[in-house]
Amino acid sequence: MVSGLTKSYGKARGIDGLTLRVGEGEFFGFIGPNGAGKSTTIRTLIGLIKADAGKVEIFGKDIQTENRKILEETGYLPSEAIFYPGMKVGEVIELSAKLRGKDCKGEAEELCGRLELDRGKKVRELSFGNRKKLGIVCALQHSPRLCILDEPTSGLDPLMQREFFGILREKNAAGMTIFLSSHILTEVQQYCSRAAVIREGKIIACDSVEALADTKAKRVHVRGNINIAGLCGVKDICKGQRELSFLYSGRMGELLTVLSGQEVEDLSISEPDLEEIFMHYYKETV
Repeated sequence: MVSGLTKSYGKARGIDGLTLRVGEGEFFGFIGPNGAGKSTTIRTLIGLIKADAGKVEIFGKDIQTENRKILEETGYLPSEAIFYPGMKVGEVIELSAKLRGKDCKGEAEELCGRLELDRGKKVRELSFGNRKKLGIVCALQHSPRLCILDEPTSGLDPLMQREFFGILREKNAAGMTIFLSSHILTEVQQYCSRAAVIREGKIIACDSVEALADTKAKRVHVRGNINIAGLCGVKDICKGQRELSFLYSGRMGELLTVLSGQEVEDLSISEPDLEEIFMHYYKETV
């Protein structure tokens, strides 16, 4: 539970009055463009940054007074994980487990196998994608009650992304709460049950993924000599030579009436893609 969370960096934007609830066992998405405040929110949630105002409770415990108890049951993958370059992958994994005081050999071995991570390589020899895999293993090997993932799939190829989300689905089915921060909207739609949209440090929408995607808008593409001036419910107009494309949320009868008296050569009306659906949350005035 997050209530009124605020963090500023002088004149730079941080997060402003952020309030959010995530239920135990949820697969929750946290959506926003780069710079919206996702990473600042996450770092404040786990106590890496001290908030200027507001309150964070995880597992019913306050992050400021019971930080250690919360982190014992939490896995965290930052957007850019940094490890000692001279250490081997296996050594980093073992060190991570020892710091938590747990024997994670079995789980670590399985995760490395599924992610095709070579435990014998040194960190300095790893590609960005393989460093991300190492971070995933360290975040999951102790089977945390909550796992917080900040842009976890950057650097992973499509097949490895599929395997990674397969792992997360299994963990979630077993009871793990997953908090996934991403600007890749298809990830959120495919795997999360609920999501929040953050823009300029504020939560501007929070609901089931289905409800967030249900904007009632249609993508309209018309070819011909067309004028839609005065038609209500029109957004995101793209004009070409004798072509017009726009999002339309008004009455379909009104659209057809306007078009019926014009030189329409071709007309298509379809569901907008996911990128278009969510972009209106970023563009609307709060």
